[in-house]
Amino acid sequence: MGGRTMSGLLSGGTLVLLVLLQSTQSVYIQYQGFQVQLESVKKLRDLEKQLVLSPRLQAQSLLPIPCYLPTLPPDLQPICTSREAASIFKALETIAASNHCELCENAACTGCL
Repeated sequence: MGGRTMSGLLSGGTLVLLVLLQSTQSVYIQYQGFQVQLESVKKLRDLEKQLVLSPRLQAQSLLPIPCYLPTLPPDLQPICTSREAASIFKALETIAASNHCELCENAACTGCL
């Protein structure tokens, strides 16, 4: 009888471990040499809604708006060094908004199940 209890505990423990592992696995978007977390791109959308820049500053800006965010996720910061930063941010937002990453329907997305 003790063997059954131990076997049940091991099976239950294994199940909990698998659920935790799956929930900690991040989905990544790979685009033009950059690899960023899908969650970072989703967070970027929320941060941009909170940022208010004057139209004059936007017109004079050499960098895209996300690069001025002090809370820009660390994995997105290297994009600001690219000459194509504006188009990269736009493409990442388009990919993230499509919900195809969670389903692995987009070739740019990795780490989804």
